[in-house]
Amino acid sequence: MAAGSLLLLLLLLPCLATASRSPPGCRIRITSKGLDLVKQEGLRFVEQELENITVSDLHGQEGQFHYNISQVKVVDLQLPFSDLRFQPRQHLAFDINNASISLRFRRQLLYWFFYDIGSINASADGVHIHTVLRLAKDEVGRLKISNITCNASIARMHAGFSGTLRKVYEFLSTFIVTGMRFLVSQQICPSLEHASLVLLNSLLDTVPVRNYVDDHIGIDYSLLQDPSVSLDTLDLDFKGMFFYRGRESQELENHAVEPVIKETERMVYVAFSEYFFDSAMHAYFQAGVLAIELEGEKVPKDLEVLLRATFFGTIFMLNPAVVDAPLRLVLQVSAPPRCVIKPSGTSVSVSAFLNISLVPAGRPAVQLSSMAMETKLSAKVFLQGKALRVQLDLRRFRIYSKQSALESLALFSLQAPLKTLLQLTIMPIINERTRKGVQIPLPEGMDFTREVVTNHAGFLTVGADLHFQKGLREVIEKYHAVPATPAAPTSPPAAPRQP
Repeated sequence: MAAGSLLLLLLLLPCLATASRSPPGCRIRITSKGLDLVKQEGLRFVEQELENITVSDLHGQEGQFHYNISQVKVVDLQLPFSDLRFQPRQHLAFDINNASISLRFRRQLLYWFFYDIGSINASADGVHIHTVLRLAKDEVGRLKISNITCNASIARMHAGFSGTLRKVYEFLSTFIVTGMRFLVSQQICPSLEHASLVLLNSLLDTVPVRNYVDDHIGIDYSLLQDPSVSLDTLDLDFKGMFFYRGRESQELENHAVEPVIKETERMVYVAFSEYFFDSAMHAYFQAGVLAIELEGEKVPKDLEVLLRATFFGTIFMLNPAVVDAPLRLVLQVSAPPRCVIKPSGTSVSVSAFLNISLVPAGRPAVQLSSMAMETKLSAKVFLQGKALRVQLDLRRFRIYSKQSALESLALFSLQAPLKTLLQLTIMPIINERTRKGVQIPLPEGMDFTREVVTNHAGFLTVGADLHFQKGLREVIEKYHAVPATPAAPTSPPAAPRQP
């Protein structure tokens, strides 16, 4: 019985682990086409690294022949055959085959009574390099190269001599060439290990993990797990959660559909679930900034006349000193807005209160009405550079009284003018706030091009190609010596605005 229970538990463990894992709010897939572009830029970077390898001096004696080789420099590098590919489950494999390295070094040779100083040109041919990079998330959730295995070999090496002692040098060059072949092959892998574990990791440090978006909210792009690598793709699962700066440790549970990326035609795909957008609106709601106030001259004149006519009976009963006071309209969202993504489009549902008051100078405000408002906005999501942006438009609008159905009927005449107010006054303010967008977790120097947004049930995907605005070397030299930027700015968060 106990053995049967244990077996059942072992069978259920994978299911339990999957159920306990929170789905990503943002998923990025890099395809083989994207890897081909990375290979082109990466190969230039590898060439630069190999051209800068340092080889220690070589000296020795064989009978009456004394030699000292120093100041070894790479003068030319040919990498005709290279390959960068995905290797399941967490690796990238990079191969260089049949490469050649041209060298120049200073010689000091003594043979019996003959002493000679000069330079020698040498060539290492049939160079083969095989490296495997292991990708993993670090302790803060950033993508890193956690380990590298490397093997390098040189099939043959020869040196060219000139001068009166050329025949002697060629006879004795076996000692020099054998030593140089060993030294050069021993320096290839350490150079690539430094390039990967130090330099390329400094490039990955430029990917945003936990950044502030504005004075009120931030975004958490930490990886939820190690990358998943197949033969054709590399998938990165990010938390993709916005947070209110005043409560940064607070987590919003993710009950949204997990994004599923099936496409492979573009270089990269970025998927966002409804949770990604819901967490942004929840964070703004917590910050208390989903409120807009119009007072006095900011209230459109036609609307003011209509409001005073609608509430004429209430205004007539007030103190005469208050009757001509300016109007104040306060629109306050009453609950976090919700995003719904369907193949047909993306919409945002918003519930709010609209309070209408008279604000006489030097006296307390006098409320004329408090009505509930339900709106549905259509959302156009697009990518510009590395910024994800949203353009909102009013689709449906309804107001009703919180007090009685009779008062709701009396408010019907305000439906059209208040909808016009939202379209012409409120929506431009909201879209101005969303114009900046939020950055996608991509390294410095890379941008998206030819973006296409596709809606699915519960999530949307952005398919795009990649473009290097800056070379890897340029970005690394800019950021390698600079200390890592703190996860969050030191300025205190803005206090929630009270309506």
